Amino acid sequence: MAGYLELFWSFFKIGSFTLGGGFAMIPLMEKELVQQKQWLSKEEFLDLLSLSQAMPGVFAVNMATSIGYRLRGKTGAVMSVLGNIMMPILVILVLAMFFRYFRDNAVVESIFMGIRPCVVALIAAPVFTMAKNAGLNWRNCWIPLLAAALIWLLGISPVLIIIVAGLGGFLYGRFINKKEAAT
Repeated sequence: MAGYLELFWSFFKIGSFTLGGGFAMIPLMEKELVQQKQWLSKEEFLDLLSLSQAMPGVFAVNMATSIGYRLRGKTGAVMSVLGNIMMPILVILVLAMFFRYFRDNAVVESIFMGIRPCVVALIAAPVFTMAKNAGLNWRNCWIPLLAAALIWLLGISPVLIIIVAGLGGFLYGRFINKKEAAT
């Protein structure tokens, strides 16, 4: 069982060594919490990941809250969130204090341009891992592709797509999947 300080320290490390925001934290969270500490199973982690994505607010804070609460209740949630946000807040404060001195610096601009592809890779890697763990294959990969196309090309609200997809999944599980299992 995770102690409060251990929860804080794990999320402090995750928050300190992640570039690119919440989604880039997923591989670090999975490695720390599922593989190394074994506080969560892979299925529990994916469930909390899905829940955190559906909740309003900052994804990284939602994940820390969900996992901390799952492991140690309300105090665990608070400790996880504090650990997760402490280093980013300190870095942002320092950058804000000195930003005017280096905002037009070509070297700094080049560094940020170089970091961007790494952030894309850090976000793409867990997407493929989650797709594999969620059972996404060539038979059903059209679902997220269609959802992305409807949002991007037609401007349909993601909320509407989530509701329709949830209803579709419910109906599939309730009627079609039962018929396939019976035969």
